[in-house]
Amino acid sequence: MKDKVKKGGGRNQVKTDVISAASGDDAADIKQDEGTAFPVKIQGAGVEPLELQVNAFWLVQDAIMALLSRNEVCPRSNLSLALAGTTLDPHAELQSLKGLKAGALIRLVEEPYTFHSARVHLARVVELLRASGPHDALREGQSPSVLETLTHTPDSSLPNGKSLKRSLSNSKGESANQDGPPPEYLLPGSSERPLMALLPHSSQQEAPSYLKDLSLSCWHPPPGHRKLQGDFMYMTVVTIEGRHCDITSCPKGFFLNRSTDDMFDPRPAQSTPVCHCLTDLLCHVSPTFKQAFTTLKNKPPQPPVEAMPTPYHTLCWLGPPCASRLQKNTFSRLGVDEQAAAQAPDWNEELQAARDLSQGSLEERLQRDKVLLQVNSAFVRTVMQAAETVVDGFVEPVNGNPEDPAFLWSGLFMSQGATSRAFGGERGRRAAQRLELKCVQAYSDLEALQGLHTLPTAIVDYRGVRLSAQGLAPGFESSDQDQKDSPASGGLLYGVNAGPQESRERRRLLALLAQAAKSLFIQRHVVVAPKGHQVPLFTSLDAQGLLGADGRFYLLDVFRSFPVDANFCPEEETQSQTAAGEEESSKSCKENEEKSNGNEKQGWPENYQSASGLPKRFPHSLCRLRPELVQAFIQHKHCQFTQRVKEKMDENGGFEECATACDSRATDAVRAACRDVGSVSDIIFEMRFNPNVFSPGIHFPPSESASTNLQEKLLREAAAFIITHQIPDFLQCCLHSNEAPMDGVSLKQALHQRGINLRYLGHVVKAISQSEHKEQLRHIMRLTIGEIFTRSAKRVFNHFLQGVDVPSLSAAVSHFLSCLLVHHFTPSPVGEEAKKKSRRRGRGAGASESTPWSMLTGSELWNLVCQDAVETYGVSDSLGSSPNHLVENYGLQKLSLLREFCLKTGVQLRLRDYILENQNKAPFSPDDILNIFPVVKHIKMPTADASKAYRAAQTSIQKGLLDQAHEQLKEAAYLYGRVCDDLDPEACNCNSLLAKVTFLQGKAAEARSVQLKTVVISERVLGFDHPNTIQQYALLAVYAYAGGETTLAQKCLLRARLLMLTVHGEDHPYTATLDSCLGLVLTEDQTGQFLKNALKLNTSFFGPADLHTALSHHLLAQWMCSKGDYRSAMTHEKEALSAFTSLFGEDHPQTSCSKEFLGTITKQAVKVERTLRQTGSETAEQTVECLSPTSETILEQMVLVTGIRRITRSDRFQEYKQKHLERKAAAAKELGFKLPIWPVNSHLVSREDKSLDKESGKEAGDKGTEADIKDAESQQENMSTDSGAGVLANGQEVEPAERSKREEKADVDTNGEVADGEAQTVSEGEMQSASGGKNREINGDVETISSPSALSSKLSWADIVSKSSNGTGGKAVNGVAANGAAEE
Repeated sequence: MKDKVKKGGGRNQVKTDVISAASGDDAADIKQDEGTAFPVKIQGAGVEPLELQVNAFWLVQDAIMALLSRNEVCPRSNLSLALAGTTLDPHAELQSLKGLKAGALIRLVEEPYTFHSARVHLARVVELLRASGPHDALREGQSPSVLETLTHTPDSSLPNGKSLKRSLSNSKGESANQDGPPPEYLLPGSSERPLMALLPHSSQQEAPSYLKDLSLSCWHPPPGHRKLQGDFMYMTVVTIEGRHCDITSCPKGFFLNRSTDDMFDPRPAQSTPVCHCLTDLLCHVSPTFKQAFTTLKNKPPQPPVEAMPTPYHTLCWLGPPCASRLQKNTFSRLGVDEQAAAQAPDWNEELQAARDLSQGSLEERLQRDKVLLQVNSAFVRTVMQAAETVVDGFVEPVNGNPEDPAFLWSGLFMSQGATSRAFGGERGRRAAQRLELKCVQAYSDLEALQGLHTLPTAIVDYRGVRLSAQGLAPGFESSDQDQKDSPASGGLLYGVNAGPQESRERRRLLALLAQAAKSLFIQRHVVVAPKGHQVPLFTSLDAQGLLGADGRFYLLDVFRSFPVDANFCPEEETQSQTAAGEEESSKSCKENEEKSNGNEKQGWPENYQSASGLPKRFPHSLCRLRPELVQAFIQHKHCQFTQRVKEKMDENGGFEECATACDSRATDAVRAACRDVGSVSDIIFEMRFNPNVFSPGIHFPPSESASTNLQEKLLREAAAFIITHQIPDFLQCCLHSNEAPMDGVSLKQALHQRGINLRYLGHVVKAISQSEHKEQLRHIMRLTIGEIFTRSAKRVFNHFLQGVDVPSLSAAVSHFLSCLLVHHFTPSPVGEEAKKKSRRRGRGAGASESTPWSMLTGSELWNLVCQDAVETYGVSDSLGSSPNHLVENYGLQKLSLLREFCLKTGVQLRLRDYILENQNKAPFSPDDILNIFPVVKHIKMPTADASKAYRAAQTSIQKGLLDQAHEQLKEAAYLYGRVCDDLDPEACNCNSLLAKVTFLQGKAAEARSVQLKTVVISERVLGFDHPNTIQQYALLAVYAYAGGETTLAQKCLLRARLLMLTVHGEDHPYTATLDSCLGLVLTEDQTGQFLKNALKLNTSFFGPADLHTALSHHLLAQWMCSKGDYRSAMTHEKEALSAFTSLFGEDHPQTSCSKEFLGTITKQAVKVERTLRQTGSETAEQTVECLSPTSETILEQMVLVTGIRRITRSDRFQEYKQKHLERKAAAAKELGFKLPIWPVNSHLVSREDKSLDKESGKEAGDKGTEADIKDAESQQENMSTDSGAGVLANGQEVEPAERSKREEKADVDTNGEVADGEAQTVSEGEMQSASGGKNREINGDVETISSPSALSSKLSWADIVSKSSNGTGGKAVNGVAANGAAEE
């Protein structure tokens, strides 16, 4: 198989496939990209002639950038292009150049250097020579890609550092078996969790040494008279041969001078050339350098997803085993790493200029998205550097307030924010910073709203301190009218303190705010200002609208824009907040008191407070509803609205009569429904929320009384909606999904996608404890308790670090971790610490009696953690008194807790195995704490066109249009590549779905190549041990097995299981998926162990009558048939048949085929029984023939197990078509003419329509099996098949009575949903079944049409249960489609 990964990749890559766009101008733009690509020839500048593929829409500088990235040109720089002797303008478009066509000759021209461009060239040379080693990513705290270690095959003829594509191509034709059985720690039931196996040693070797030293000369900088002659800098180089040379940098390039350590002589050395590129001069000086540099340039380039830096830092909680460097930094004294003393960037201007770029065409929008991502990425990197610089004490505050110091660094304004007692002290300050970021994100996402701007914002946690980072705001100017009325207003056009004013700018700003309020469901309202006048608002009370000196409108302080969470606003604190003014105060209080007595909790469900314990007080007063919850609540209210309208119309004569009558009954029904559901409008359904309701210190005028009361009722209903609907729906979805959350990150995302804040974790625990399915939800309980523990421990850790001085940080962090994870850990005596300190030879102060942090014990720490958990989450006894309580009661792993804690706090540990059970010895030493990295939360920049194409593809898949979905996914992948070079979580999901659809179209090799890139993206962007990475490895195993790469499939599945054991443990539904696949691809004796463990887990989580359990029973029956154990195989297949019968009914093809396979097993068992009676046991063991599945069967079963294709329980689309045809036939009968007869899918049976209490017919024990064998002996000749599929038994193929000609319909797991005709996407691979909203109704029921050529036949699960072979490789015939539906 020939595989080529199609790389989408920004400026430097060219799209070579025809992309079918969705519609309109965008389609023309994308198709134009393909037609505008053409090759040109490049010569000159000492470069061998080469050919470059360019696009007509490129700028000249884009072509230069593409050239500079080529191995033939790198590391040359400061080049220009010339066509027909004319130097080309870098900002000109290629399509505007006369004479430029395919095959045109373009010359590279070496331009003279400036001091700045010479330093840039020197930095490029250093970057090339400082080749990254295998552990460099870990040292920087970046998540590495481990896939290369699995795909690498030793080959002495290949150079080091080959790409994944080349490695995989060499793995073709490998042996079918893995090298030896799986290690012991990966077998089911093992409790060993080795960390060293998580990051295996890379196959790439350390970079060779090119030079001994390259540094600035002792004669640098040049004196004045040499500057006037063009000398930029002087460098000293020491070659591998030991030669010392001094080099001068000048406008023409680089040359050797005559200076030595003792004498300054800047004249050029004899017989030395002036080289435009420094490496050319070094090759002339050193033969060893020339040889090593030639090898470096001839090394195959890495794919972009491996070589390019990720836009944002992905934290890796494990560092290299050896913290020290293996090689010295040859270029440390060259000065290229030091920041130039240039002016700090204006981040706000760069971001706003990028947002103001044109969006007229697709190409312009892609360029705008790319620039936005680049600016935001650079901003976030600077924020990380600023946090370390500020907290480490290298920057002095610019203000004199020690309580709230502010810092300026590299164009950033850094501050902790003022602590307000009204908001809840330190907790409230952190919540305000987090909410400010979320609300800025909400306003930034309003792409259709041009003209309203927010400052670039991020928050960063480092060493227990949270800093808010913003770009510097422009100077704010007053409007003309404002300057006349109030010269000191400083550009404030909107806000409580803006005062009454009228101007053209203010009207424009109010129009923008009104439009934004409509999109964010914010109600216009009026509040009473501190000075007593009434102020109309479209935002929260704190927000301020200003006119900047750059002419843009800015909105600041938006942290209270989301509605208040009434569950954490006690009634006694909010009853007097609707007081309207001094003269109306007493009257208002009386009305509130009467209302309180008459209907104390208007909006709360009955017995809500007694059942949930809400509302109650929270540690801070900034509890706000998430926008996802607002969306879900509005949709819930809309359903109520439509139901009420229908009921009202039914009461007045029915819908048709009310709709056609010329009276007011329909209007009255709508008005009544609006009043019932709480719509803010009485003529249409419209839900908006007042963000200032329930906020302390805010008063509303008397005219707002009715509206405020309605808002209070709506907010109570929305808050109760979380408890009564969202949490139960989340648990119900987890109950039926094998891809439920696996760690704290995926649990957080799953809850947030349903609008559930993490402060409700205690209520999730309570809901699980009260559920009748408590045992089946134990993995969710485990994750929730672990998340409560790690979040509480993080807050204690932040406070703990404030009392630690810098030299003791490593010792303090290691001591904290020991107290946190070791049962009843006590600190070591001072004498032992003194010995450790002496062994460290003065590295730090160490622990002593004078350091309070060193006296912390495990019991004290656990008391602090439990106290925080009670205050925040309301859990009292759930955490117990030690980590052993979590291990024993919930099955939590200490290793998983350690991983979660490190990811949340930025702590990086040395890669080694830790023993966490010895309470007398600290498992962590100061040397194990390698670093603490800043953890940044930032704005996510949209990729609108790519996301639109991705959603369109999901919709096409829901409709069963695979070909159209494939084209749309290719389009989306290309667009993601243009914007973010595929290094984005959404691009990872898109590529994963593209691989699935490609595989279902029969292109297994292409699917494997796309999935290969997907795994690398997931490892680098999300994390090498992220739950999505685990799922992507499992999918890669399927595609690799389809291409005959059994060893790679085994390695991927074992890698996924290792990550699963580390992240969560064995007790999880997805472990059953991995074990089922391992049982299919492994050929050793451990196969049975994995299959039995999968059956055990599926039975435990889903029950005996679930599809997952039935599938496990069949796989075990199949494996036992291959071993010749037909008695046990019959027992398991009976269980599978019983489950299929209860799920689908007697007439479903699934059930029929299970009966056939059971009959095949029975006949084999009869044959074995007869042989035993006739020849004796010893002879029978030699003559028994085994039924072994073919590779096609195994592949199809893996496809079903991993969810690439799924069995439908009820086909709603087919049922709808059937009902439509029936109605059409009835109408035709009334009219007296006949319609063509279409096939009616009478065998489609809904799960609800089938009775679940049918007899399963299973027998227990060997007695039932023996009875079945005896019955089979007497009835063997009369057995027949019902489904028409052929049965292969003992190598004899039974011809079917009727061959099905139906097209196969495949079910693709799209990780999405369709609601109200619009596809609502959910991040794929991140536990979509648990977190994908309402997709529980659709998951697995999506029709697609496919005919995989990788499979020998169009198979479904119905075929597989009846397909087997006797080891001779015979093939069964086709069966009935999985969903049993004929293609119309």
